[in-house]
Amino acid sequence: MCGIFAYTGEKDAEPLLLEGLSLLEYRGYDSAGIFMPGKNLVKTSGAVTELRAKISKSGIEASAPSHSGIAHLRWATHGEPTEKNAHPHVDCTGDVYVAHNGIIENFRELKEALLKRGHTFKSETDTETLAHLIEEGLTVGKSFEESVVETLRQVRGTYGLLISYAKEPDTIITARMGSPVVLGIGNGENFIASDATPILKHTKDVVFLNDGDIAIVTANSYRVRTLKDESIERPKETLDWDVSEASRGGYPHFMLKEIFEAPEVLRNAMRGRVIASEGKAKLGGLESVAKRLEKIDRIIIVGCGTAYYAGLLGEYLIENLAGVPVEVELASEFRYRDAVIGKNTAVLAVSQSGETLDTLEAMREAKRKGALSLGIVNAVGSTIARETDAGVYNHAGPEISVASTKAFLSQVTVLALLGLFLGRSRKLSEKKGIELVEALEKLPELAEKVLAESDAIKAIATKYRTARDFLYIGRKWSYPMALEGAIKLKEISYVHAEGTGAGEMKHGPIAMIDESFPTLAIAPKDSVYEKTVSNILEIRARKGPVIAIATEGDTRIEELAEDLIYIPDVLECLSPVLSAIALQLFAYHLAAGKGLNVDKPRNLAKSVTVE
Repeated sequence: MCGIFAYTGEKDAEPLLLEGLSLLEYRGYDSAGIFMPGKNLVKTSGAVTELRAKISKSGIEASAPSHSGIAHLRWATHGEPTEKNAHPHVDCTGDVYVAHNGIIENFRELKEALLKRGHTFKSETDTETLAHLIEEGLTVGKSFEESVVETLRQVRGTYGLLISYAKEPDTIITARMGSPVVLGIGNGENFIASDATPILKHTKDVVFLNDGDIAIVTANSYRVRTLKDESIERPKETLDWDVSEASRGGYPHFMLKEIFEAPEVLRNAMRGRVIASEGKAKLGGLESVAKRLEKIDRIIIVGCGTAYYAGLLGEYLIENLAGVPVEVELASEFRYRDAVIGKNTAVLAVSQSGETLDTLEAMREAKRKGALSLGIVNAVGSTIARETDAGVYNHAGPEISVASTKAFLSQVTVLALLGLFLGRSRKLSEKKGIELVEALEKLPELAEKVLAESDAIKAIATKYRTARDFLYIGRKWSYPMALEGAIKLKEISYVHAEGTGAGEMKHGPIAMIDESFPTLAIAPKDSVYEKTVSNILEIRARKGPVIAIATEGDTRIEELAEDLIYIPDVLECLSPVLSAIALQLFAYHLAAGKGLNVDKPRNLAKSVTVE
């Protein structure tokens, strides 16, 4: 999420910091800020151009140049995307400035304690607690470094940090835990950033920090230590990238980069939201409507495109875990029919951008009829996030490629948590809850195994690059994935693809099957495996080529499919998460192999704000 950039050296820091932020804009953001010792803190909602204009108006350019500084692009997680919530954040004394990527999970308890001790907060963010905690260490005589270390020992969560102390203007402290940080090593100057993009113009010599690392950086030196008081040597590397490659992390397209972010996305969607020992989900965004949720006897999920298919999985998950009846509606249809909504109905809007017009209007229609309105969105401060009664954020970070990949995975994960949240207050036993939590926590590791098969999937996609049509089939949990797999292929490769329930194939789609019409069958070893195998046999009897997504160790299916993509064994209801990654890789490699503009497919937009 968002971006950090810092400089310390002999040059004027201001133009370097602004340029660095501009090169990080591809990550997505909703506000920006900059601090340089000896100058005023400047923050704004909106773009870097607005920050640049505000700096010009402030007159600080005319003052003596500062030779160090920290800068930040924010993707809001705690508090709306306003100027007061933009980073860097400052302590009560005006000496400690903090810019932060990540989430401080225990910030509420830390903040409550700080308020009792007399601290004054200026923002709604989790980050500001760090500035005040560092301030406390300095107040009792600890050094800048030890105050930072003591603060981080109190923190739970993720961070990529920049910390500037006005009384030691040439020193910047940075730290990493779950959010990337890279040092750029120059000659008489050093840089810090959330990725290499803004550094490469100045130096290609970099040091990547590991989780738990803290680096103390000056113009002429850097030193890395840990929270356990250990000195660490991190190797310096020389990158052979240009800036355009670096913005994509070395990947040829944003879409592939975002597919490979799946493990981190899954962790962020669950972070701080599960109580493993009790088999429960803790969804703070729903606390304000907890009493109403206890009375809900029906849920309607509305969404468009990929969000709609995530909703179909949500229907299965919530009904299975909580026993609450669920319907899933295309938002574009729901808003035009006279839907029957009772006082105990909840309408759940699913949207990556939080601005999808059809979904927004469907939610508004439901509110007019008295429904409890809920949202699952990725963009903090978006219209759906503001107008719903309550909701849950995805925490997937910015998604640049038009075709949704990591946002879909986070939506499904959040829907699983919602099912768990509702289920444990209804019919779901503690034993079943713990089983689900344990399976959820293993998903990031299993996702990495699927990603490791990217080259093998690429080889299969290359084999079918000239196909003009595809049929995608699946049953039960895999049926929504057949629909999602088909739309991914259509979106970016312009190949006709049809998704259907495997049991519906003989009610029409099988008429299309011949030796030139391949089928992608999603066939994990689940409760409907035998029936899916029967459907595959029907296709093979008509000479249709079959690609199967199957569970590792399934030797029987080797006899039925010409090509196989294996996914690890997982709890049945979570298999779609792993299937999704495989389907995304297949669509990507097929489209990229055609030389198409994968990130910006024709006729499509990332956020659909018109009908």
